[in-house]
Amino acid sequence: MKFEDYHIAPEIKRNLEGLGFTKPTDIQYRSIPPILKGEDVLAIAQTGTGKTAAFAIPVVSILHERKMARRIEGIKCLVMVPTRELAIQITSVFEKIARYTSLKVFSVFGGVEQGPQIARLENGIDILIATPGRMFDLVSQGYIRLQRVEILILDEADHMLDLGFIKDIQDLMKFLPRKRQTLFFSATINEKIKKLAYSLVHNAIRIQISPKDPVARNIDHSVAFVGMDDKRFFLERLIREHPDSKILVFVRTKVRAERVMKALERVTISSQTIHGDKEQKDRLQVLNQFRNGEVKVLIATDVSARGIDIANVDYVVNYDLPEQPENYVHRVGRTGRGTQKGQAFSFCSPDEKPILAEIEQYLTKPIKVVYIDNNTYKETVDTSDAAQFDLKALMKEAEEFEMNRSRKKRKK
Repeated sequence: MKFEDYHIAPEIKRNLEGLGFTKPTDIQYRSIPPILKGEDVLAIAQTGTGKTAAFAIPVVSILHERKMARRIEGIKCLVMVPTRELAIQITSVFEKIARYTSLKVFSVFGGVEQGPQIARLENGIDILIATPGRMFDLVSQGYIRLQRVEILILDEADHMLDLGFIKDIQDLMKFLPRKRQTLFFSATINEKIKKLAYSLVHNAIRIQISPKDPVARNIDHSVAFVGMDDKRFFLERLIREHPDSKILVFVRTKVRAERVMKALERVTISSQTIHGDKEQKDRLQVLNQFRNGEVKVLIATDVSARGIDIANVDYVVNYDLPEQPENYVHRVGRTGRGTQKGQAFSFCSPDEKPILAEIEQYLTKPIKVVYIDNNTYKETVDTSDAAQFDLKALMKEAEEFEMNRSRKKRKK
């Protein structure tokens, strides 16, 4: 089946043709018809399979036709997302699909001044993409009114319904009309979240796509057992052996991200970091530099694992294993997008083996192990520029210690 065979507005078909969309992916093929019929949907699909377009295409078509029939102002579709970067990305997808329609698409999120957002909202919006914090701020101030919302979408639904956001989502329901269409999309979901999702819909969820393997087939992912203090040597080697590749490195904390960047800097490897402590404009700048290839190595916390579509990421490196098993799926899913092949490597220290076991239990299968023989391990550490740097630093410290001791002796 092709997009031209769907009962969607001609303007949408024109946009899809211009974007190079001809044949729907599996998630799009399964999701678009029930959404067009007005049914509630819970869709689970692997990362990089086109989930955003799976809901954006039918929603834009529905709202375009309704707006042509009856011009009632107000927000008709609300898309809730967990991160600012994802809000911006989804807004871009909606804008492209809605290009030849009269629909107005906008996003609101924190980390930036709210004045320009308020000014844009006052001009009228049909589709709003929002993070919870900023949206509730603007709702409480009266700048966002949700009483005309016809479609609610939770993207990265498992994250939006976890303990961090669930109260926000429950509060949100108080502002929305009881009669609405509700769509949940995610790459991962557990039984607890699934039950919660069912409790938030008025009609039975009609469709569920649940892959046996949450990691896409075109991603080759493996793990290597490496000492915590030796990870930097193996990361350096990987980067030097693939100088033209785009490499996304995941670490556990913001502090760790900065330390890994500094370690690479000491061996003359340029990289950038992205995490929650950075200003929004700086985060966007770094993401754009990574997308266009100005930055080849990006070190990130899990704020960047959720749903961000960065084209042509050749390697994902789990410098630290994620503490939440499902985040492994989201991390490695940043490579191998669509039909492209991808590589993902994880470094596992002895202390992280229990985390690895939890991830493998979540995947219901073991992760392929890359065994590093003693000679290769020793060679990687000994020939690293970082090792040479450490040796020089130690020698300099020894020289300074001897000089200081000599001075003290002379004073006596």
